[in-house]
Amino acid sequence: MRRLFAALTLLLATPLAAQQAAEPDSSTLTLERIFESPFFAANRAPQLRWTPDGKSFYRFERREGQRAPDMVQVDPATGAQTVIVPGAQFVPAGDTVPLRPAGIQFSDDGRTLLLYTNTARVWRQNTRGDYWVLDRGTGKLRQLGGKDAKPSTLMFAKFSPQGDRVAYVRENNIYVESVKDGKLRQLTKDGSRTTINGTFDWVYEEEFGLRDGFRWSPDGKSIAYWQLDASGVRDFLLINDTDSLYSFTIPVQYPKAGTTNSAVRIGVVGADGGSTRWMAPPGAPRDIYLARMEWAASSSELVIQHLNRLQNTLTVLLADVKSGRTTPILVDQDEAWVDVVDDWTWLDGGKRFIWLSERDGWRHAYSVSRDGKDVKLLTPGDYDVIDVTAIDTTGGSIYFTASPDNATQRYLYRVPVTGGAATRLSPAGQSGMHQYSIAPGAAYAVHTFSNYTTPPTTELVRLPSHETVRQLAENAALARRYANLNKGPVKFVQVDAGNGVTLDGIVMYPPGFDSTRKYPVLFHVYGEPAAQTALDAWNANDGFHQFVAQQGYIVATFDNRGTPAPKGRAWRKSVYRRIGVLASEDQTGVARAMGRWPGVDSTRFAVWGWSGGGSMTLNLLFRSPDVYKVGMSVAPVPDVHLYDTIYQERYMGLPQQNEADYVASSPLTYANRLKGDLLVVHGSGDDNVHYQGTERLVNELVKHKRPFQLMVYPNRSHGIFEGEGTTLHLYSLLARYLTEHLPAGPR
Repeated sequence: MRRLFAALTLLLATPLAAQQAAEPDSSTLTLERIFESPFFAANRAPQLRWTPDGKSFYRFERREGQRAPDMVQVDPATGAQTVIVPGAQFVPAGDTVPLRPAGIQFSDDGRTLLLYTNTARVWRQNTRGDYWVLDRGTGKLRQLGGKDAKPSTLMFAKFSPQGDRVAYVRENNIYVESVKDGKLRQLTKDGSRTTINGTFDWVYEEEFGLRDGFRWSPDGKSIAYWQLDASGVRDFLLINDTDSLYSFTIPVQYPKAGTTNSAVRIGVVGADGGSTRWMAPPGAPRDIYLARMEWAASSSELVIQHLNRLQNTLTVLLADVKSGRTTPILVDQDEAWVDVVDDWTWLDGGKRFIWLSERDGWRHAYSVSRDGKDVKLLTPGDYDVIDVTAIDTTGGSIYFTASPDNATQRYLYRVPVTGGAATRLSPAGQSGMHQYSIAPGAAYAVHTFSNYTTPPTTELVRLPSHETVRQLAENAALARRYANLNKGPVKFVQVDAGNGVTLDGIVMYPPGFDSTRKYPVLFHVYGEPAAQTALDAWNANDGFHQFVAQQGYIVATFDNRGTPAPKGRAWRKSVYRRIGVLASEDQTGVARAMGRWPGVDSTRFAVWGWSGGGSMTLNLLFRSPDVYKVGMSVAPVPDVHLYDTIYQERYMGLPQQNEADYVASSPLTYANRLKGDLLVVHGSGDDNVHYQGTERLVNELVKHKRPFQLMVYPNRSHGIFEGEGTTLHLYSLLARYLTEHLPAGPR
């Protein structure tokens, strides 16, 4: 569910030249301008590929008359360039067309280059493809996989620490291939649709963000990997009615809340082959999650993050790779749930590691001894560490993102690895969103700044001084287009929602707003633990809301309790087992408060959202039928029983143990209360939030004689973007439904 929302809030990337050629000067938006041209899309700098020491980076430069661009090494301080791989070396033997790598990796010694090409989508991302190795000394280019490999079937290829071999996953088995002569060793042989080695099933990928499922040992002698046994997971069948004469089904192994999960285990196998030594964590393999795994700063132990099925106890385990024995060294528990730590950094030669925890009521960084007996708070204070951006072990600093005073914004801070008061590094006078990609060694960072009304600019800066080295991307043309728009004011507000709860929000007013008249309001909602909507950042997708405001609507969005705002543990976890319940109270409380504002017509409230926001739209329309008159629900979860185990059980517990909470949290329960106008939109090929839920909603509304409208996009996934014209058609539908059922303009 969160993936779609993340896609809706990311900054879109479009070449600057396309922007400049986009639209004639105009102050009026159309949906065609928004969705068929890059009107709101921001130019962003390409990701820099840093050398391991962070003292230079690589990029491609096309020289005049060349068929393929050269790879050059750039000195960040001076901008001086050195060609390290001529473009001609990217042309395979017997071919005239150069490879176009989607990914590049150097061996540690820098002599060999690994190229990722011909990529293919797996659920959300392009994680399958072809891999080639390029010997920089000889210029020899060779494709990996052997003669039996099908096109675009290799995954997560990476060099051994010595650079002499490459390991990869192919059709759920792990292989090691010699760089020198292409000799192949197949390390696992039981891979199948249900035995998954070195990668993950649908739910692990979707909810834990896990895709790459194996790790080389530091000495290059072993490989640790996940294995999932999905044989107990039932298939959910997507039905394709349009692409052939007869319909056919597409099975997706999808564990719904309370049902059987894949069994999970982690093993270590020799890089030259042999049997696998399986680690022995506590718990039944189908009722635990092994959510993270790395080598523990040595080649003799692994460190594993182990979660129970309820996800309220996270145990850090050290695993001995020879015996398989696991030892717990740290336990985090919560009455609600515990969040997985994305990674950790080892300090003092492996004697300590950095850990994030909410154990004192705020998300903070801790330094933990290898045996777990010494846990030291490094970032004291009543604020949240949003994420750790980098750890400079040489300079002795932790860089992290936080915003102690404003939950809608983000800034970079630094604290010593020994702990202490945090120092803000993001410059004063730039209120909004600061994003950083910090180079190895933390001497440089790519810094992107934006706010809600300021398109992003990207620069290379030195750390910790934050001195600008050079501009990497700017959006002057976009800023001019935006400034030229006919628009009303945008205000960040804090509103009392009742019960002592104050919500952050953004309110966009129509052009020429007159507070002595009454305007309709469109609320945009999400409201689940996966994302915020009230962020002081440039949002290319908010062009639709700008368009709606120009028609004569106030547009507003608020973050209710349970959203991942940096407001402390209690804020985020108050919604446990009450997903949809407290959020609906908060959103309705804010709407009632806004109804008393000058210029707001409390009799004309509409609400819309996507995914979790689609569910929230249903909840508000059904639970508060006297407040909201129109709702537009896209890809909702009307019945929370139907969503996946990891996400839904994390926030709701097991349905077998608290069925009443599942019933109370499901919009379906309250469908008989519908009074207003409802539009439901879904893609029939949605593998994430199944169309099944919308069909159940249809049955319930029909049973209670409630009128509504339904739009189904055949075979579209959760993003409903596949197929020519789909995005424009969908937003045109939303705009038309809104204006027909809640006319624009003041009264």
